Amino acid sequence: MKPIELSKQQRADAIASIQRYFEENLSEPIGDLPAGLFLNYLLEEIGPAIHNQAVAEAQSHLQLQLSDLTANLYADEFQYWPKADAKRKSRR
Repeated sequence: MKPIELSKQQRADAIASIQRYFEENLSEPIGDLPAGLFLNYLLEEIGPAIHNQAVAEAQSHLQLQLSDLTANLYADEFQYWPKADAKRKSRR
């Protein structure tokens, strides 16, 4: 897996969120550099675990959908005449 990278805007938003978290929950202001380093740590250390869980959930979801593919996508064949006959009967 390649390293998780954030866009400049995502990184700025994440750093601002970390700073706010520290101020509101730890009553400790934290600067841009320490917040950025903490973000790097989270992405490198915890990011892969979150990524792996997301991949496992996506794989499970896809397998469930594929296992029931016939039921989800099956189209009845040669239904024109039965439908036409049913319409004729309902007109009478």
